[in-house]
Amino acid sequence: MKIAVIKETGADEARVAATPDAVKFYVAAGHSVNVTKGAGKKANFSDADYKDAGATISATNDASVKSADFVMSINGGSKALVTKMKKGAGIFGLMNPTDHPDYAKACAKANVTAYAGEYIPRISRAQSMDILSSQSNLSGYRSVVEAAAIYGRAFPMMMTAAGTIAPAKTFIMGVGVAGLQAIATARRLGAVTTATDVRPATKEQVASLGAKFIAVENEEFKEAETAGGYAKQMSSEYQKLQAELTAKHIAKQDIVITTALIPGRPAPRLITKAMIKTMKPGSVLVDLAIERGGNVEGAKPGEIVTTTNGVKIVGLLNWPSRMAADSSSLFARNIRNFLPLVTSEDGTYAPDWDDEIIQGCALTKDGEVVHERLL
Repeated sequence: MKIAVIKETGADEARVAATPDAVKFYVAAGHSVNVTKGAGKKANFSDADYKDAGATISATNDASVKSADFVMSINGGSKALVTKMKKGAGIFGLMNPTDHPDYAKACAKANVTAYAGEYIPRISRAQSMDILSSQSNLSGYRSVVEAAAIYGRAFPMMMTAAGTIAPAKTFIMGVGVAGLQAIATARRLGAVTTATDVRPATKEQVASLGAKFIAVENEEFKEAETAGGYAKQMSSEYQKLQAELTAKHIAKQDIVITTALIPGRPAPRLITKAMIKTMKPGSVLVDLAIERGGNVEGAKPGEIVTTTNGVKIVGLLNWPSRMAADSSSLFARNIRNFLPLVTSEDGTYAPDWDDEIIQGCALTKDGEVVHERLL
């Protein structure tokens, strides 16, 4: 199989879809790999590293994908790029297809099969391919590290001859993969940590990490999880009760990190301006859902906003890219685990259309848009 690894063009994107180690593995398996010049530079992987691993370096993305059977990307490339691919080839990446339906149409028109990494089914067999989880894990970690730097005070309790420094109080809203890692990281740094989520199963997970669970635990709360493990949209009555509890708790916090997302929908608003006004000067709010509209009222994409009462609202974008080397390594391993599903026994490109993982993430097939979310 001919594999292409493209250079991402987004201004805030530093990741690359295959590391030199991944390329070495593909070459050893009998595949040829073409990497666009500078593809790994922002993640500290040089063109020389890729050459040493056995890759050929192309000057442009167009040149890389021209003869490729399978294209590896972070964000799916562009509509223009897929027109340069050969008919019948495949491309893999995080494509955000519901927000960009024209991209899937462009792939169909070019007779390119697009595989959306975010649509890989959450089943046990696909855990090693779960890009959303691998990237969210790093986002949760980085959010606490960034918050600690912006906060500018100590996280753990410190007892000195000059006096005692109280530990920081950290509140994590949303206990998915990012939230759990944020809890674990805050605890390692010594913060007094609390967390909330509408899914009952998360209560035990929070406790296992040594944090305290905060939620309105009524009958609706007990049924607040989908079969796929995501949070359900809660009623306005529940949201009101939860908001009242949250407001009282937030007023006492130093760091608040919000991670709440519902697939295919705008991020739920968790923190209002009225709540922010009750927070202490110097407190920090980190909104990890800013790319879907944000959980925090007043958060601005790509900015750190300081409110009139001295609270800093962090709306930085693309958190995994802020740890490009590690996030690229995990992303590359996810694709490496996915590759056998589109590879025949003799090593050629041949998607297994009977496989539920392929069925779950393929947006296009044979010149048509086929994914149910886009029909």
